Amino acid sequence: MNKTIFITGASRGFGKLWTEAFLKRGDRVAATSRNIEAYKDLATQYPETFLPISLDITDRTAVFEAVNKANNQFGSLDVVINNAGYGVFGAVEEVGEKVTKDVFEANVYGTLWVTQAALPIFRAQQSGHIIQLSSVLGVWSLPTLGIYNATKFAVEGFSEALAMEVKEFGINVTLIEPNGYTTDFGGSSAVHGDPIAAYDGLKSSLGQAEGLLPEDYGKPEATVPAIIKLIDSENPPLRLFLGKVGLKKTERIYAEKIKTWNDWKEVSEAAHGH
Repeated sequence: MNKTIFITGASRGFGKLWTEAFLKRGDRVAATSRNIEAYKDLATQYPETFLPISLDITDRTAVFEAVNKANNQFGSLDVVINNAGYGVFGAVEEVGEKVTKDVFEANVYGTLWVTQAALPIFRAQQSGHIIQLSSVLGVWSLPTLGIYNATKFAVEGFSEALAMEVKEFGINVTLIEPNGYTTDFGGSSAVHGDPIAAYDGLKSSLGQAEGLLPEDYGKPEATVPAIIKLIDSENPPLRLFLGKVGLKKTERIYAEKIKTWNDWKEVSEAAHGH
């Protein structure tokens, strides 16, 4: 059964790949980007089923207008994919105020505004699927990506609560947790902090870290079948890892966390007071 999909940040990377795959199989897609020139070919190829929308996701009013436009154009919405966002690189001390606020505006508030815009439509339908493009860096941290980590941890927090809030309305929520992929995440779309020499040694060693070796990065095209299976699922998971590296490392990191928490269990329980 064909779906009606609203996806942000679809002019490149995962978003573009997924949009093309959805259209190819017959889905109706409203795709947003700041630059809809990138959609010229798709708009020509799929004039009836593709709706390109120019959108700055940090503008809450414009976000609500865009989501409602898609719903009005196609008559319903089945899936909303919050794919827009970007990476910030730098040790916590290196990332300044403007860079920090800007990435929270896009990665957290932009995702939240789209989510809030979709919810009244989904509640009225008693159905819908909200998909948040998070990251393995939404479940554990890497040095020199702490501010980006913080944005994804925030999305994880409100989305997990949201899943419990809207289940009774027939709405599903899924957080996608990709490990590293050979997209433009670290390229032209990324922002960097102001370097401090004290962190140079740490940065030079990161290239040999687990999950950051060349062979650890997945091929973006390989995610297409997984996303299609996810949106077609009648009982989608709250979290879906993409790639071979992320879940394996998550299992190890959480085992280490639980061990540490248990090592301090007596101190924790004594703090209860009775």
